[in-house]
Amino acid sequence: MAEEIKYTPQTWPEHPETANLEGRNKFLGFWLFLGGETVLFASLFATFLALKNKGPEGMEFTTQSLFSEGLPLVFLMTMLLLTSSLTSVYAMYHMKNFNFRGVQTWMAVTVILGLGFLLLEIYEFNHYVHLGFHYSHSAFSSSFFTLVGTHGVHVVIGLGWIILLMLRNAKRGLSVYTAQKYYTASLYWHFIDVVWVFIFTVVYLMGVMG
Repeated sequence: MAEEIKYTPQTWPEHPETANLEGRNKFLGFWLFLGGETVLFASLFATFLALKNKGPEGMEFTTQSLFSEGLPLVFLMTMLLLTSSLTSVYAMYHMKNFNFRGVQTWMAVTVILGLGFLLLEIYEFNHYVHLGFHYSHSAFSSSFFTLVGTHGVHVVIGLGWIILLMLRNAKRGLSVYTAQKYYTASLYWHFIDVVWVFIFTVVYLMGVMG
C-alpha cells in the first residue's frame, strides 16, 4: 500500500497529492463537491440580495446603519482569513518539498488564524443580537445570519478537519496517502477564503455603500 512506502526527498514525487489513481480520483471528486458548495452559496447570496434591508415598515436596521461602524472589525477578520490562506500555501510548499515539520507548523498557524477569525465573527454576531438585530427580527436579518452563519459553519468544519489531520498523522509523517488528505483540506480552506471575499464585498462593502 502507498502509505507503507518509505519515501526520501529523492524519491518523493513532484505532485504527491495526485501521484496515484486514488489521489487523482479524490482530487476530481472533491472538485465536484466544491461545485455543489458553490451552488449552495450562490443561492444564499441571491436570497440575501433579494431580502437586503427588507422587513417590517419603519425597520431601524439597514446595511448602512449596521455595517458602517463595524467595517474595521470585518476588515480585520478578512485579513486574518486571507493570511490563513497564504499560510496553507506555505504548508503545501513544504509538503511538495517533503518537509513534514514545515507542513505541520504552517497548518498550525493556519488554524490559529482561523480561530481568530471565528472568535471575531462570534463577537460580531453577539454585538448585533445585543442591538436587537437577531435572526428572527426580519427577512433581512434572517438572510444575513443564514449566509454569514453558513460560512462560519464551514470555517468550523475546516478547522476541525485540519486539526484532526495534524493529530492523526503526527507520527505517520508524509506519504502519498497523507499528502492527498492535506492537499484536499487545503483546497477546502481556500474555498472558504474565496467565499468570504465575496461576503466581504457583497454584504459589507456594498452594504455600506447602500
